Amino acid sequence: MQTLQIHPVKTQEDLRAFVRFPWKVYAGDPHWVPPLLSQRSALLNKAKNPFFKHGSADFFLAKRGAEVVGTIAGITNPLHNSFHNDKVGFFGFFEVLDDPQAAEALLEAAENWGRAHGHDVLRGPMQYSINDECGLLVDGFNDPPRILMTYNPPRYVEYLTKQGFQGAMDLWAHSMEIEKFRGGEKLPEKLVRVVEKIKARRNLRVRKMDMRHFEDEVGRVKKLYNSSWERNWGFVPLTDAEIDKLAKDLRPIIDPDLVFFVEIDGEPVGFSVTLPDLNEPMLHAHPKPGTPEWLTLIKFLWNWKVGKRISWLRVFTLGVRPEFRGLGVEALLCYETAQEALKKGYPNVEMSWVLAVNDAMNRVIRLMGGKVYKTYRIYDKAL
Repeated sequence: MQTLQIHPVKTQEDLRAFVRFPWKVYAGDPHWVPPLLSQRSALLNKAKNPFFKHGSADFFLAKRGAEVVGTIAGITNPLHNSFHNDKVGFFGFFEVLDDPQAAEALLEAAENWGRAHGHDVLRGPMQYSINDECGLLVDGFNDPPRILMTYNPPRYVEYLTKQGFQGAMDLWAHSMEIEKFRGGEKLPEKLVRVVEKIKARRNLRVRKMDMRHFEDEVGRVKKLYNSSWERNWGFVPLTDAEIDKLAKDLRPIIDPDLVFFVEIDGEPVGFSVTLPDLNEPMLHAHPKPGTPEWLTLIKFLWNWKVGKRISWLRVFTLGVRPEFRGLGVEALLCYETAQEALKKGYPNVEMSWVLAVNDAMNRVIRLMGGKVYKTYRIYDKAL
């Protein structure tokens, strides 16, 4: 076996190898959903990704001779550290072949990077922050990930724990069979009672997103997002530029019938965004290096629009301003989403991710009949 070396990404050729490496790791894996190369490249582009207006990252390759056998990134997020008054560094983009020595060397490289940058804890995996794709899949490997959720081989769990990383927080993905309510079975009676009581409030209004005034709706989300999540573990405020970029990326795939605002006396107090699981048609399109992206997109659109290969929705985000929690707004948003999913014929909904310690939200999901079917874990290691 050739000598293992860790190299920082310095050239365009290095970056190209970093971007394309996952196709080597997941060759033959039926559950991995490959991204578009252009999307992955943009994620790493320091001139285009708004994260780099306030944060920084360094990328590393593990090589045996000329062969790339692994990747990792060290990430500094000043917004996180100023908000929490700590010195946490992050690691992400951890991918490695079945090579324990390479995994150990990559994690050690990230740890050394963290110490050199003044961090006293290394946390991950995260693609920059908790607002991006994050967490290591530790349970539920027999199924493809839903849209914007992560996936990894089971062996990564052992690689991290052997290196001394310990679980810091679990993120739960709940599944719910909408299909079972189509045959006449009603939504849980207790949930219906709660929702009817909430709707009796004359000053409360629930409405769908108005795509004709998309920018105004995004402005309302900006006001709601940071206030809704600021008390959550690991929360990092999203900048206006990050929200604008996310809105631009999601606009082509948003179904306005699945985006809800709750208003009290005309003031938005909560919202939810549910997305069709476009990982399903993307899995059938299977983008890969060497295939023209226009051809991949044609396959993707055919599977989405014509083949209708979507059997899942994902409740992507749901938030309520702290002062309006306990009024049942969360239950109302979940109820309206389930009703709309029924009308549109989707069989299944994933509600993810939810902090394992978020008892209120997990209770609402259980009330609807949802069950935890995948667990993602964020790890810490003291430096």
